[in-house]
Amino acid sequence: MEFADRLLTCSDCGGEFIFTAGEQLFFHDKQFKNDPKRCKPCKSKRAGAKAGAGPAAAGISRTETRTHCSECGVETTVPFKPTQGRPVLCRQCFQSKRPVAEPAAQELPVAAEAAMTSQA
Repeated sequence: MEFADRLLTCSDCGGEFIFTAGEQLFFHDKQFKNDPKRCKPCKSKRAGAKAGAGPAAAGISRTETRTHCSECGVETTVPFKPTQGRPVLCRQCFQSKRPVAEPAAQELPVAAEAAMTSQA
């Protein structure tokens, strides 16, 4: 399929930008259905605005709830509203309940290692 450079209008600034043949081929390969709506400067401005996205960036504070640990009874704060019937743990009790990660790989015995190096 042949692609030719096309002139498009940016939906943000109203300026014209070129949708190159290479970009069209990329869009075709990725099976994108729509042409780009924004020029590169507007797209990068928009992406920069979203870089700090999330509740904290929007000025919305996270819910912090004071409660008591179900294990040790110490007062703690949690970043969610606890539901009835479910235990709430402080950081220390939570860390102690988590399964410990196993070592990635065990070393080969010295005899097996020597056999492997002598074959090479």
